[in-house]
Amino acid sequence: MFDLDLLSILLPAFVAGMLVLSTHVVLGQQVLKRGIIFIDLAIAQVAALGAIVGHLNHDIEALPFSNIWMPALFAIAGAGFIAWLSKRMADELEAIIGCFYVLAAVAAMLLLSNDPHGAEMLKELMSGQILWVSWSQLVFPATIYGAILLLLALKPQILVGRGFYLLFAIVITLSVELVGVYLVFSSLILPALAVNHFNSRFKLGWAYFVGLFGYVAGLVLSASFDLPSGAAIVATLAVSAICFRLVLSFRHKY
Repeated sequence: MFDLDLLSILLPAFVAGMLVLSTHVVLGQQVLKRGIIFIDLAIAQVAALGAIVGHLNHDIEALPFSNIWMPALFAIAGAGFIAWLSKRMADELEAIIGCFYVLAAVAAMLLLSNDPHGAEMLKELMSGQILWVSWSQLVFPATIYGAILLLLALKPQILVGRGFYLLFAIVITLSVELVGVYLVFSSLILPALAVNHFNSRFKLGWAYFVGLFGYVAGLVLSASFDLPSGAAIVATLAVSAICFRLVLSFRHKY
């Protein structure tokens, strides 16, 4: 059963999810338009690789905010590489991005193979620890996300150019730290897929609703039945997206 005492844990987790959705829903639409579906998974994995490199090098780990700027450097470098390839190998870009993800994942496994806490760290980076996010952890991402949303409102054309890749890398870096690689991918793609064939001026709003429902349902299920939070939210996001598509399909038929 759901325990009301868990609200003190669920509330910051819910806010973390809403912060992630605030930027990911917009960027996810652009990812679908560009046809580079796996870029989010690849950049998230590269950011995770940066976190692992920083963790294994004690000199870097001792530096202030290394858990943020180290993954950010890797993510920006990875996004820059993909942006460079997009002009030269556009017809094979999706396949290359997929290979890029696999290589980053394998590199992470190899680097952590001899670390006694490697398996635990890898699990945290992949599945995330959204239930254990604190209010203090949300201040910096909220500030950056707010600045990015303001930039997108003032200069929406930035999503069309190469500036998209830089914004994407920054957002993904912060999101991986908050919710993990799997939820980053799901938050970007599932709400965008849900409304992909929905032609309405409220399209973006419905995408946010799909994401909101998925996060709320996942957090409640996780807390009520002691399920892994990241996995539960990914599952409910998928169900939310599928249900919206079914309702949309039924509506078009009748």
